[in-house]
Amino acid sequence: MKVIINGTEHDLAAGTSVGASVRLITTSASGVAAAVNGEVVRRACWETTTVSDGDRVEVITAVQGG
Repeated sequence: MKVIINGTEHDLAAGTSVGASVRLITTSASGVAAAVNGEVVRRACWETTTVSDGDRVEVITAVQGG
């Protein structure tokens, strides 16, 4: 299935979790948020929430700066 993650198309297996999608973008264990089709997915639900064909996933990583 085709899923758009941070603006780039990825070919993922059916049943891929939000958590697996996030790990394609970052290995950071903290400071990361994810949304599917504009809806924020709570971190506690990443492994049980799956993405579907055509979904748009946004992975946001907090960075420190000044």
